[in-house]
Parts: sequence; structure tokens; C-alpha cells
Amino acid sequence: MEAVTLLTEPELRNPSLIAAWPGMGGVAIIAARYLKDKLGAEELGNIKPYDFFDLGSVSVVDHVVGAPEFPESKFYFWKSGGERDLIIFLGEAQPAMRGYQLANLVVDVAQRFKANRVYTFAAAPAHIYHTRRPKILGSATHPELIQELQRNDVIPMTAGTISGLNGLLLGVARERNVEGICLLGEIPVYTTPIPNPKSSKAVLEVLTKLLDIEVDLAGLEEWAGRAEEEIEENIQALRESHVEEASRLLDYFDQLKQASAEEEIREPLEMSSEELLAEVERFLRRKRKEGN
Repeated sequence: MEAVTLLTEPELRNPSLIAAWPGMGGVAIIAARYLKDKLGAEELGNIKPYDFFDLGSVSVVDHVVGAPEFPESKFYFWKSGGERDLIIFLGEAQPAMRGYQLANLVVDVAQRFKANRVYTFAAAPAHIYHTRRPKILGSATHPELIQELQRNDVIPMTAGTISGLNGLLLGVARERNVEGICLLGEIPVYTTPIPNPKSSKAVLEVLTKLLDIEVDLAGLEEWAGRAEEEIEENIQALRESHVEEASRLLDYFDQLKQASAEEEIREPLEMSSEELLAEVERFLRRKRKEGN
């Protein structure tokens, strides 16, 4: 474990590991950071970045070149005072290569402290309106964990992939016979480039039940409300712009809004997912340009 530096070696009781890297909608990293901050978790150690990240530039401030800044990969720990402690891992960036080795280092730390389970988070893009309560999908390393997810209103993921380190870590956990669960929060396909605190909150609501801990999620609730208002304002501005090329996108928003809260539109009318995302990206670029 030469690549891992531990600042302390606390005695942890039946710990679980929660690991997160940036991904679509920021679902995973927002949830894990919020949990770390709310619990007041203390720094445990870090993974040295040099084997996983390379830098192509440095910053200049007031004519002076700054030192190279690598993404951080840090561990934190929280002692509950009860039977279940936590190790929380936060990765600021996903490496372009050697992700499997990085995932193994994270599991090394989990096993060093005899962690009995690994949790990760991810986003599940879906054709839903942004005001709808996100559903939570789940996947696990062992079949017997699926029933536990179902008891907590998690929909088992029947097929597909979980991309990036948030998924790969579970594969490594399974290789090493460590229990693992991934909670995937729904996000609207048109919000994948922007933070989605609503989905992060929904993920944490399930996680806290699984861990039997209490965490105040009011901060995420407030952030989600502000995010929804901003999206609504952007959609309204798009309506008022009378831009002809936006008509299909607006029709799509209306279709989602009118749908039942329990319905999911698999494919927008007369528009493929690729076309939709292209129009959303043009819309977001226009709003960013106007904001600047």
C-alpha cells in the first residue's frame, strides 16, 4: 500500500466504505461530500496521485506560476458511537487510465479496517421531468442483497452498465468477496451536465436507512429547490425567445410535464436521445453565453 498514506489508524467498529467520484449530475460526489460534511468525518489518509493523473498545464496568478495541482483522492472516517462506523472516500477526478488499480487501492483500505460492505452511487438518466421525485435503482455484488434493497423501495437494476469508478469499484469488491451495493438516482436526461442535488438527496435517503443512521438533508432539499427554479426559469426564457429550433425541445418538456408521476417515457416523440441531448447542449451553451 505504498501509494496510500494513512494519517491515523482509528479503531473502527464494523465499518462500511462509501466511495464516490464525479459523474453525471454530480449525483455520487454531491451525496458523499454532503454526508462527510454533515457527519463531521475526520481525514484518514489519501492516495498519491502520481500513478493515476498527469498534468498538462499550471495556473498563473499575478504574474506568478503556481505549483502543479493534482486531483485529490482522500479517505475520511466517522465513529458513530454505536455498532456501525464509516469510511468515506472522495475522489476529485476519475483517472484516464489505471482505474482498476485505483479501485483496488480503495478496497485495500476498506479491508485493512475490516469493512463489511462497500457502497457507491451513480446517476440513472431517464426521460422524466425535473420536478418528479427520482426513483432509486440498485445493483449489488451478491444476490441476497437484492431483497434488502427491495425492502427499502429500491428498484433492482436488471441489466446495463455502471460506468466509471463508481461502478468499477463494485466489480473489484466482488472479486475480493466484499459485499457491495450501488444506488443509482434517476436524473432527467436533459440535466446530465449540471448538478442534481435532488437525486443525491434521494440516494442518501435510502443509504441512511440501510446504515440505520440519521442525517439532516435539509441543505440538499434547499439546493434542489433552487436548482428546479433555475431550470424552470431557463425553460420559460426559451419559450419567450420564440426560437424556432427550440420547438421540439419545448414539446418534449411539455410531454414530460404532462405525464403521470409514475410513468416513464422511454423515447421522446420524433426525437432520438442523441438529437435531444444535442439540442439540450445547444440550449445550455446559449444560457451560459448569456450568463457570461
